[in-house]
Amino acid sequence: MDALINKRIKEVLKGDQNAFAEIVELFQDKLYRVCYRMLGNKHEAEDIAQEAFVRAFINIHTFDTKRKFSTWLYRIGTNLCIDRIRKKKPDYFLDAEVAGAEGLNMYSQIAATGELPEEEVLKMEMQDRVQYEISRLPDKYRAVIVLKYMEDLPLQEISDILEMPLGTVKTRIHRGREALRKQLSNM
Repeated sequence: MDALINKRIKEVLKGDQNAFAEIVELFQDKLYRVCYRMLGNKHEAEDIAQEAFVRAFINIHTFDTKRKFSTWLYRIGTNLCIDRIRKKKPDYFLDAEVAGAEGLNMYSQIAATGELPEEEVLKMEMQDRVQYEISRLPDKYRAVIVLKYMEDLPLQEISDILEMPLGTVKTRIHRGREALRKQLSNM
C-alpha cells in the first residue's frame, strides 16, 4: 500500500492531479472518522478533512516518502482539529431552556428518526455519552484516546502523528483513560 501511495505522490509531483484524487479516495473515510471523533460534528469534520487534503496537496513536496503517508496526513488533520477546538466556543446547549416555551429544552426540538428497539437506544446513548466524555477531555488526552481507541492506530504511529515521544503517548493514554473512567463512573 505504501509503495502505491509513494508512486501516486511522485505522479502528483510531476503534475498529475488525478493521482492525488486516488490518494484522497483511499484516505477520505479514515481521515473523516478521525476528525469526526475529535470534533463531534459532521459538518466540521467534513470541512477539516477537506482542508487537510488541500494542505496535503499544497505541501506534498515536503512529504518524506521514507515515512508513512497516513501518519503525515493524520498529523495535518489532527492539528487542524485541535486548532478548531481551541478557537470554537459552544454555540448552544441542548439542555438549555427554549425561550417562550416553559419547561421545554432543546432536546424537545430534535426531530425523531423513528422507533428503535430499547437495546439499540441504550447502546446509542452509551456511545453518545462516551463520545461526549471524550470531547470533554483536555486536548492532549483527547487526541491520543481518539487515535488509539477509535482509530486503532499503533502507539508508534500515534507518536509520529502527534510528534511526541512514545513514552509521552503511553502516559497520555493512561491518564486519558483514567480521566474517562472518572467521568464515566457516575453512569
